[in-house]
Amino acid sequence: MSRIEVKSEITGTVWQLQAQPGDRVESGDTLIVIESMKMEIPVITEDGGVVKEILVKEKDPVSEGQVVAILED
Repeated sequence: MSRIEVKSEITGTVWQLQAQPGDRVESGDTLIVIESMKMEIPVITEDGGVVKEILVKEKDPVSEGQVVAILED
């Protein structure tokens, strides 16, 4: 199994979690939605796998490049 880090592409606030640990996700699935400047931006996984950890919770601030989730394939 390999560990896949999913990173935020923007700075903002976690608005919604759309995946939980244990969920199986496919390439292109939305894991988290981040609110930035009144826009909702999805954090999308490029790789399929199983969600191992979600490292943020709703209303948490996130920075560009911050790891927000860990997947295992």
